[in-house]
Amino acid sequence: MGSGSRERALGWAYAAGWRLVRWLPEPVAWTLFRWAADRAWRRDGPGTRRLRSNLARVARPGTDLDQLTRAALRSYARYWLEVFRLQDMPRERIVGRMNALDEHFLRDAHAAETGTILALPHMGNWDHAGAWLVATGVPFTTVAEVLRPAALFDRFVAFRESLGMEVLPLTGADPPFEILRDRLRDGRMLCLVAERDFSAAGVPVAFFGGAATMPAGPAALALATGATLLPVTLWFDGAGATRGWVARIHPPVAHTDVATMSQVLADAYGEGIASHPADWHMLQRVWRDADPAGSADPAGSAQPGAVA
Repeated sequence: MGSGSRERALGWAYAAGWRLVRWLPEPVAWTLFRWAADRAWRRDGPGTRRLRSNLARVARPGTDLDQLTRAALRSYARYWLEVFRLQDMPRERIVGRMNALDEHFLRDAHAAETGTILALPHMGNWDHAGAWLVATGVPFTTVAEVLRPAALFDRFVAFRESLGMEVLPLTGADPPFEILRDRLRDGRMLCLVAERDFSAAGVPVAFFGGAATMPAGPAALALATGATLLPVTLWFDGAGATRGWVARIHPPVAHTDVATMSQVLADAYGEGIASHPADWHMLQRVWRDADPAGSADPAGSAQPGAVA
């Protein structure tokens, strides 16, 4: 089978799986996703090994790393389950079960109409947070990593646009930076998942005592437009029928320079991740001093988050 045929088959498989998960009763779907997470934990493949390696950096001393990795895989499974079912979730649940801490930072920035950037790590359910934002009257623009097969990427874009988001591809004919800058100058809001560097030109930061790089985009955009830059951390709350979400809006980042502002973002992410490590879904390499071979990044395991 050629690469084109394999991509089409994979695209059809994702589409069929997406439809099936939306159709299944939620308890049944959750049982299947939890089983898949536990199976991935037992198999201990490249993605699981990388996740364990990342969690070893952020976990408190004395933490059972195996059980934390298992919990993190279950949390990641919950993220995917909710993504597949989010279009069918009642607005009352999307809004009513979100606990936004220090929400006034977000609302005040939006009301000022000078542009707002929400910068967050891969924590909790960032797609639900976006749906909550739109449902509470704040449409926004985001950027998504281009996934393969193309049909999968198109499906994710259509899904997010159906929730009220404007989605720009990270790569393509039109550089997203200029478009994002224009959106901010129009007083709009951006949401950027931005603790993973996709380029060779990331900003060096200290992160849990190690050397990492993070995207320059959030800080550079804030400086170029005068927009308010707000770190956000997310985690899951509750279980079963009471399952909900928490978002903490951190104080605005002072406008200084890209390096300093990026470090403030890293510190805010670190605070949230340290408190809720199981809800940090990072299956790729973060630290530059990490062993690139010992826990190799899984091929094709892109996380469809918004980045800049």
